[in-house]
Amino acid sequence: MATKSIETEATEVHAVAKYVRVSPSKARLVVDLIRRKPVAQAFDILHFCDRAVAVDVEKVLRSAVANAENNNGLRADNLVVAAAYVDEGPTLKRIRPRAKGSASRILKRTSHITVVVAPRKEA
Repeated sequence: MATKSIETEATEVHAVAKYVRVSPSKARLVVDLIRRKPVAQAFDILHFCDRAVAVDVEKVLRSAVANAENNNGLRADNLVVAAAYVDEGPTLKRIRPRAKGSASRILKRTSHITVVVAPRKEA
């Protein structure tokens, strides 16, 4: 799993994990739980989530928070998950032998997980 950071604006900070070996549909179920939540609450949700991909999403969220603190000088307790989404990565195609010399295809899907954090808007 490769992670890299992308900075778009001074207020938003990204972190991306590419080629995570989980299907995008399974990862989206976890990512939907943390969208538009404060960072502390998002960490709690991911820590107690039963799905295995929650570990990878938490790693990306930690990377985004670290990028915001170290590169942009933002405070972690003032951050909110502005956006979180999962894109489909390349699919590994495998073959499973079947009866009478035939074969079935197995699709091993990969995901690109992106988390964007931004300072909380004080209204």
